Order: sequence, then structure tokens, then C-alpha cells
Amino acid sequence: MAIGTTSVDARTVGEEPEGPRAQVSQLRRRLGRADLRAVPEARRALRELLRHWGKPGRSEIAELLTSELVTNALVHTDRDALLTATVGPDGLRVEVRDFVAGRPRPRVPAAQDGTHGRGLHLVQSLASAWGVRPHGVGKAVWFELEAEAA
Repeated sequence: MAIGTTSVDARTVGEEPEGPRAQVSQLRRRLGRADLRAVPEARRALRELLRHWGKPGRSEIAELLTSELVTNALVHTDRDALLTATVGPDGLRVEVRDFVAGRPRPRVPAAQDGTHGRGLHLVQSLASAWGVRPHGVGKAVWFELEAEAA
């Protein structure tokens, strides 16, 4: 796949070994280097994945937080990134993996920065859980939203 292209794979991933079938759907998308068109495309794909998920408003929060992670990966790394969103009976996990080792840190936004510097604060305040983990070359920044949280 050429740099700058994206692909989507929404599919059922598995079932529990004991008990009823647990549907897990997944979205995977490659985000091209510095291609900010990937942000609205990722939101649309996630919206489709989450069409019947969670309480009202949950998918909008997921879209917002995903936009923040995707934008950060593309703007601050100048490399490709990988988006994975997995939705199951307990909730949603979104992960954006990039190929730069530096860890993102929430920063206090300055008034003259406009909308810059607020993304990780949104993730911290709206996600059920979030974090950063090393991933071979680079890192993965992730968040989770519980399906039934208000």
C-alpha cells in the first residue's frame, strides 16, 4: 500500500470460548504521513462502526477523542500511523500507533495557541481510561470508553 492511502477493515473478530458468542467488531486504518484528510475519514469510519453502540452521545465522544489522537500522531510525528478501534460488549478501545518514540504529554495550553494543546486534556477528561505504551519502534496512544457509561 502506498504512503498516503488508507484502508478500512471492519469485521467480527471472535467469540468467547465458553458461553454465548461475543461480537467484537474492529476498524483498522493506515494513516498516511501528514495526511490530515485522514482525520475526517477516520471519524466517518468510526461513526459507521459505532452506529448501534452505547448510549446516546457515546459515539460522538469516541469520534472526538479519535480525532485528537489521529491529529496528534500526524502532526507531531511526520510519519505514518495506524488506527485500530475495537468495539465489544464491554466498550470501545481506540489505539493510534506511530513510529516515533517520544511520549506525548498533556500540556497547559496558552491563550494565544487557539485550539492547540487541548487534545490530551479532552482524552483525560472524557475517556474511561487512556494511556501510552511503547510499541517496538514508536508507541501506541489509546483510550477506552465503557459502553454503558453516561
